[in-house]
Amino acid sequence: MIALVRLALAKPLTFIVMALVILGLGVGAIARTPVDLFPRIGVPVIAVAWSYNGLAPVDMAGRIITPFERVLTTTVNDIDRIESQSLTGVGVVKIYFQPGVDVRTATAQVTSVSQTILRQLPPGITPPFIVNYDASTVPILQLALSGEGLTEQQLFDLGLNQVRPQLVTIPGAAMPFPSGGRQRQIQIDIDPAALEARNLSAQDIAATLAAQTQINPVGFAKIGAYQYSLRLNNAPSSVEQLNELPIKVVDGATVLMRDVAQVRDGSAPQTNVVHVDGQRSALMTVLKNGSASTLAVVESVKDRLPEAISGLPDALSVDLIGDQSALVEAAVHTVVFEGFLAASLTALMILIFLGSWRSTVIIVVSIPLSILGSIILLAATGQTLNLMTLSGLALAIGILVDDATVTIENINWHLEQGKPVTTAILDGGAQIVGPAFVALLCICVVFVPMFFLPGVSGFLFVPLALAVVFAMVTSFLLSRTLVPTLAQYLLRPHRSDASQGRSLPARLQHGFEARFERMRQSYGRGLAWVLSRPRLVVPAFLVISLLSLGLTPLLGRDFFPAVDSGQIALHVRAPAGTRIEETARLFADVQASVREVIGEAEIASVVDNIGLSSAPLNVIYANSGTVGPNEGDILIALAHGHGPTAEHVARLRNVLSDRFPEATFAFLPADMTTQILNFGVPAPIDVQIRGRRILENAAYAQTLLREIRGIPGLVDARVQQSTRYPQLEIEVDRAQLAQQGLRQEFHIPLALAQGRR
Repeated sequence: MIALVRLALAKPLTFIVMALVILGLGVGAIARTPVDLFPRIGVPVIAVAWSYNGLAPVDMAGRIITPFERVLTTTVNDIDRIESQSLTGVGVVKIYFQPGVDVRTATAQVTSVSQTILRQLPPGITPPFIVNYDASTVPILQLALSGEGLTEQQLFDLGLNQVRPQLVTIPGAAMPFPSGGRQRQIQIDIDPAALEARNLSAQDIAATLAAQTQINPVGFAKIGAYQYSLRLNNAPSSVEQLNELPIKVVDGATVLMRDVAQVRDGSAPQTNVVHVDGQRSALMTVLKNGSASTLAVVESVKDRLPEAISGLPDALSVDLIGDQSALVEAAVHTVVFEGFLAASLTALMILIFLGSWRSTVIIVVSIPLSILGSIILLAATGQTLNLMTLSGLALAIGILVDDATVTIENINWHLEQGKPVTTAILDGGAQIVGPAFVALLCICVVFVPMFFLPGVSGFLFVPLALAVVFAMVTSFLLSRTLVPTLAQYLLRPHRSDASQGRSLPARLQHGFEARFERMRQSYGRGLAWVLSRPRLVVPAFLVISLLSLGLTPLLGRDFFPAVDSGQIALHVRAPAGTRIEETARLFADVQASVREVIGEAEIASVVDNIGLSSAPLNVIYANSGTVGPNEGDILIALAHGHGPTAEHVARLRNVLSDRFPEATFAFLPADMTTQILNFGVPAPIDVQIRGRRILENAAYAQTLLREIRGIPGLVDARVQQSTRYPQLEIEVDRAQLAQQGLRQEFHIPLALAQGRR
């Protein structure tokens, strides 16, 4: 190791250039490395969403999800576990893979399996949505679309077809379909009496639509010197043209569509309603994908949004809510500030104790370079700048001082012996290189167990350990190279005359040393007193230590400290089977109570999302536990300077349960921290009950729930899955259907549709 010191003294410019290279690369790494709250938790997950409109959850599970899960386990490799959820008309299968699996290969296998099994599933089913994501894929921003005079259908259409395509191309951003609003649908209202009078059936209307709404390319024609492309009007382009479609000739007269039905531009039955501050809106959610920077994604959305809405109706208003980048930015800036403060105080202490501005400059230069060297290595290994890596660097600052300080102090000691600068550097470096290397190994060994942590703990703490180890190794190398180089230029041989003590810094340092010497003498007297009374000191020390251990239960334990993000996420569940219109009325009353309890001055905005979106992609990303039209979420954003969020939650928990006893309330994680650590589960503790009989499982879950609610400190315990949805059973007499010449798959749904009118 002393050879490095000799090399540094022989080629000082080389190592000064090396320091400048570290400075340049470090600044570049900081600019290019993603900034986020946590390291990427790389547990690979593939979500598959099957859609079959109107299919009951029990049939979705038995006829689609279970066969798909069975074939997954036989053909897809490296599966850790499979979780599925069956809802009305949609089923989601989440496939968790072993860490380190090749996600591209896994996606190809899942896609192949889903296409192969299509023939074994109910007729008419379409291929599923397949999405890759991990625990870091969480909502970071929401866009609320509203506008005076704009209908819900227009808001949904603008969000889906105009705004979303412009923003979804931002690197690292994922955007499901808009929530709320109404989805456009061309509807045909049949007049049964008019059909019967003309001896027609609804099947004739369906056949007409199929025959006269086609897309058939007809190629081109060459006429004279020109070639013309040909286009047929074989597909109606407006509602008016659909109403004029001929269905059949009856008694010499052509029956048109408008004679027996009315075609209109309408919307699909609404299953998802969104309100922003009481006004019906459409809500678009921006999620962060993988290791992308939260700050970069949100900033890109804000920059591109004006361009995305340019040319759209002037009445359209897009409000940004739920901005998680503020939390990330505040957390990162806090850690950076604390690290800078620690480095500044360290430099001040070095100046006071060493009494040499030259020595202080050398040490102050080496510490930032060690940090920058660690950042370069972190960027090279694919890490991000996050709370864990920055905390590791802040932790390392106090340790980094040792390398340079011990080296400089030892060089100064040799200078005081009258040695030349070069000799003092070589002798001082040779004396401490062995102990310094052993100290480096000891510190690094302390962090080695972190590299073997399993699961989420490993993803969080391995980057912290890497940051400390990289900083320590860089500091050790700089102490053997750059520090001797700078010492050769800045340090001077020791002078014994009194002139060096005439300067103001020298007098201040001498005054500090005199006072510090008195404190050191007092400490020596105290130490002597302690050493002379071992029979008193040792038992007293043991008693105090044991008493302090008794305080441990009062501290509590948690995986990560709670974060006050200034947002409250409230999940509301009405009685099972409540239609969405009634649920919306309940939500309006709940929001009024929320504003009353918290206070208007404390609230920035209130957004509710009622029911379940009909888009399978939205169901994949949903993490609140909503399973039907009787449930939804309320997101309350508190105003700047608000009171403690936990106090508002405690008051709401007491008031809402008393005012709305028919509803169930639960407060969900509203901040990125808890959402990431919960891995998409709406509560930090999730108990799963598995068995062959659903009703027995549900009964046992209720029994267990009553026991769990008695645990001190536990709140919002509930059974997420409901088995009490009201259902009408329709018994079909197939023999009678056959005698009447009717078809079950066509005439029964038609009769039910006419009966609902």
